[in-house]
Amino acid sequence: MDKPTILTGIRANNDLQLGNYFGAILPMIDMAKHHSDQYQINLFVPDLHSFTTPTDLSILQKAVTSNLRVYVAAGLTIDNANVHIYRQSYVPAHSELTWILSCFTGFGEMSRMTQFKDKSTKIKEDRISVGLFSYPILMAADILLYGASYVPVGDDQTQHLEFARDIATRFNTMATKYGYQEPFIIPEPVKKQHGFFGKDQGLRIMDLVDPTKKMSKSDELGKGVIFLSDAPEIAKKKVMSATTDDKATVAYNPAEQPGISNLLEILSLFRQQPILDVAAEFAGMTSYGEFKSIVADEVEKFLVELQANINKVDDDAIQKKLEYSEALVNEQANHTLHKIQRVVGLRPAGK
Repeated sequence: MDKPTILTGIRANNDLQLGNYFGAILPMIDMAKHHSDQYQINLFVPDLHSFTTPTDLSILQKAVTSNLRVYVAAGLTIDNANVHIYRQSYVPAHSELTWILSCFTGFGEMSRMTQFKDKSTKIKEDRISVGLFSYPILMAADILLYGASYVPVGDDQTQHLEFARDIATRFNTMATKYGYQEPFIIPEPVKKQHGFFGKDQGLRIMDLVDPTKKMSKSDELGKGVIFLSDAPEIAKKKVMSATTDDKATVAYNPAEQPGISNLLEILSLFRQQPILDVAAEFAGMTSYGEFKSIVADEVEKFLVELQANINKVDDDAIQKKLEYSEALVNEQANHTLHKIQRVVGLRPAGK
């Protein structure tokens, strides 16, 4: 690897929604555009992570392809030689390194992961998978195989990044003890990650039915979520049915008017204008129906354009990019894995 690496994941099996688009997809594309001249950009599809929680396995392959098409339609350039798109499961080193790291990880370390505690309480099935429990170890392998210095993570995964740093340090110490060079590049700490990528906590598109919670794919009914696959007219109806309040005035006040404030936030994202400017434009409007109609029209227009762009995506070009990137990253990942195999005694010293 001639350049330092930035690594981030492209969603594999989730039905993408409006929050994903503005909160993850566009920032990822922007990051790739602005940093690909100085960094190797690894955008991987974490398909091995897909079944840590219950999912419909029969549509996984279709979902992977469908989501990749969304990213390309949104502006992800696939002809950039410094941007690599690959499927996690097509690089076997991810699985082997995960097993090796697991054997040097304490049960207590994983037990302290708050995301496991949060997710496990939401699973309705009796069996909670060991994969969900040990997920941070696979995430560490994803990062350490490529010496990724920068990994954009949300607040819910900062613990996982710190674990990746801890396990990398542990292996580096062990390597030097046995006379080897340190095998892992340690990713930058969370504070430096936020300084590099910027940390905007303002972007939280809320559920249209319950504007006190974040818009999420886990909404069973889907009435409060605008999915990127929604028919534009259906999405428009969802906006028109959005929860508001009894104050009868359009104002940006998330605490007292969360529904109206959420619609103002959505409108500001579509228009690419500061929220306060958009709020000022509609300040004092008393007809919620009229205001909803304006937002609904913007949502409909956005989905019509996006879905038209998705239909134009060249699937063969995506497949060729995947195959090219997977050949390249397999070579890189195997190089790192071989160093670890030597450290733990699975390969002869010096070979």
